[in-house]
Amino acid sequence: MKKVGLALGGGAARGLAHVGVLEVLEREGVPVDMIAGTSAGAAVGALYAQGKSASRIKELALDTGWRRLVSLIDLALPKSGFIEGTKIKNLLKSFMGDISFSELKIPLSCVATDIHSGEEVVISEGSVLEAVRASISIPVIFTAVRWRDRYLVDGGLVNPVPVSTVRDMGAELVIAVNVIPTMGVRFQPAKEAKEPGIFQSLLHSFYIATYSLVRSSLAKADIVIEPKLPHIGYGDFHRIGDSIAQGEIAAKALVEQIKQRL
Repeated sequence: MKKVGLALGGGAARGLAHVGVLEVLEREGVPVDMIAGTSAGAAVGALYAQGKSASRIKELALDTGWRRLVSLIDLALPKSGFIEGTKIKNLLKSFMGDISFSELKIPLSCVATDIHSGEEVVISEGSVLEAVRASISIPVIFTAVRWRDRYLVDGGLVNPVPVSTVRDMGAELVIAVNVIPTMGVRFQPAKEAKEPGIFQSLLHSFYIATYSLVRSSLAKADIVIEPKLPHIGYGDFHRIGDSIAQGEIAAKALVEQIKQRL
């Protein structure tokens, strides 16, 4: 049987769709031999690589809820980002502890970006918590993370769906999960359109800028799962359940194809 690698892309609230995908793969007995994650994909991937079931990750996401996430905003002006990220890091720590990559049950790589050089930085050793915190640090919104002699931000700037990363890890069958919708698909109907807030504008600008990289990455995957999420904004963490459900629907549609490729 081929070694299966998951490439879980970034997408903020839309990234919770990864949980639904994992639920289907787990239920259908599709093995996951390695994971590479960017941003939200790194966070979900880390929990799964630790050994938590998809249903447990779903429980954690739903139990956290929108109100608790809002309470985790710790403003950091005038540093490198609006949000310091200490509270979010503490939340992640409550989920996974401060474990090292060597303790994971499934090999994992987290993708980040060196904000000074623009280089892709793949983290696969040391603290998983620090790696995830770096990978989710959307520029301007979150402060950059000091890692060794570098300052790191969101890996989506250089590798939003890390297909190449999981290939380098040894994957023979790469399943890519992309939650960034096709360019031109509106987030909401025109009649509901309203002026976006500053954080929504920053999030959408970030993902628009990385769109061409997404399509390039997906072309190198064996299977591409793309949940239908244009109705869910990147900051819509109050729609976690909907994001997860869309991931499940998209994975179900391709699970037989995945089994055939195995």
